Amino acid sequence: MEEVFTDFSKATLFSMPRMQQGNNPVIGLSVNISEENSKLHEAYIRSVIDAGGIPILIPATLDSDVLSGIIENIDGLILTGGADVDGRYFGEETLTELTDVDPFRDAYDFLLLRLADDRQIPVLGICRGAQVINIAFGGTIWQDIDSQYPSEAIEHKILTSREKPVHSIEVEKNSVLYSIFGKTTLSVNSRHHQAIKKSADGFRATAFSSDGIIEAIEGYPCKRIIGVQWHPENMASEDDNEDMKSLFNFFVKEAGLYRKAKEVHDRNLTVDSHCDTPMLFENHTINIGRRDLAAQVDLPKMYEGKLDAVFIAVYLPQGDCSHDSYLEATNKAFALLEETIRQINHNIQYTGLARSFIEADILKKENRKAIFLAVENGYAIGQYLANIEKFKNTGVTYITLCHNGANIICDSASGSPVHGGLSNFGREVVREMNRLGLIIDLSHSAESTFYDVLQASSTPVICSHSSVRSLCDHPRNLTDDQIKLLASKEGVIQICLYSGFLVKDRNATAQDAVDHIEYVIKLVGPDHVGIGSDFDGGGGINGCNGSNEIINITVELLRRGYRETDIAKILGGNLRRVVDKVQRQAELN
Repeated sequence: MEEVFTDFSKATLFSMPRMQQGNNPVIGLSVNISEENSKLHEAYIRSVIDAGGIPILIPATLDSDVLSGIIENIDGLILTGGADVDGRYFGEETLTELTDVDPFRDAYDFLLLRLADDRQIPVLGICRGAQVINIAFGGTIWQDIDSQYPSEAIEHKILTSREKPVHSIEVEKNSVLYSIFGKTTLSVNSRHHQAIKKSADGFRATAFSSDGIIEAIEGYPCKRIIGVQWHPENMASEDDNEDMKSLFNFFVKEAGLYRKAKEVHDRNLTVDSHCDTPMLFENHTINIGRRDLAAQVDLPKMYEGKLDAVFIAVYLPQGDCSHDSYLEATNKAFALLEETIRQINHNIQYTGLARSFIEADILKKENRKAIFLAVENGYAIGQYLANIEKFKNTGVTYITLCHNGANIICDSASGSPVHGGLSNFGREVVREMNRLGLIIDLSHSAESTFYDVLQASSTPVICSHSSVRSLCDHPRNLTDDQIKLLASKEGVIQICLYSGFLVKDRNATAQDAVDHIEYVIKLVGPDHVGIGSDFDGGGGINGCNGSNEIINITVELLRRGYRETDIAKILGGNLRRVVDKVQRQAELN
């Protein structure tokens, strides 16, 4: 059959008018590379168009700035078929039998996938693309089925009638592929001599040929990535195969959800109410302006995830109650605040200190990220109420009254009670914070402290990183009665992305976090819940393990049918209401 290719320049010109006119998701496709041009079989492009997507061919370049700019503007990525993958990418010597290895194509595909994954863009890998996905996330492949596969294999490299099925595969019932096709047996074409050997961590094999060769992998629910070993584009566009059309329809729909999530983030101020990044300043030489593997929160990740603002808390572990220990804790808090401000000033073109949500709005309009300051553990106040005003003057927006263990202010959810709730000094702290317009944070507080503070405070309070006890029985989580009282006092619970606060006996996922959000909504409505990740302080779950992945929460909320108005409240609007009210009341006084 005659090969039909589209070159990059024609595909781009064809697609651009539609991209400007509608909201169809934009699908980037990797290209095959020759000395003369970047090219791709027309079947890929027709399959994307027929599914309602806008295809854009991604030029073959290793310029990361160019590729980042393209990736930033697509909603889905298809890694297409092509040359063999070099064995050295997964720790093996490349077989001499391989004559179609292209080092440039390898580097290009792996770079594209990394940039897409940094932004949580849905990915579909086809043939070689599936192998690239598996290798990139730590899996291995058979470099050559005929010479390496330990048992007899069917013929997988069939070059004729590429649109026609040549063998059947079995699809696992409990899989996304089964939800797409609605059947366990599927007929596919086959044109490959490399294949997935061991699935990467976080992925599972969900389809097999009769000889046991893996025919598909998927990363759902934590990664919206699917890899298939066959060529569905030929069967969909050239043979009008409804099964293969349904695969492209599914993928374009996933890209559409991601596009909507990006639009929600673009139109609304998005906020994470608690992260502990200053903990890294002591043990790591990090710059929040650079993407750092040691950090879950930095400015590049915030840009990738379209997260506008974070509350960065300086954390003080609970120590003894001596004068010297109080002084040491206070000094440490101010030192960490000073370092945080230095980091902000060092990256001032990308970020700024925010003391109010109005300032955060201004920073968003300037395409800069807002950093709010917080203190985690009122132990830093020591015995002196005057320190509260000093913290406010430094830029602190909220103070978490305690951490693990009782302090001079109150009892904690951890350890033995000392005061039976809020101490007399703690009541003075509450009054002073009310007077100054500092938000009171009751995460880590004992139930007795919680109820005492809600009775004593003249302003609403927050729980900056807590979850729901009815779903996960942990003393750090709030009971239904606590959540109801918090809501009646106009406060907000910010769901914590710490696995042990979300589920028991397994690793939590982004879907589990949304279950907690949804529980609060059903209990008290959508006006009293948000997200406080606890990143860089123990937080981080499968599917939401950094600021660049917060957008996955938005995707899941959209998937469950929530409207943008309610999602905007969850992503920061509810927290804003509390902060605005507390600060405004202090100004009026």
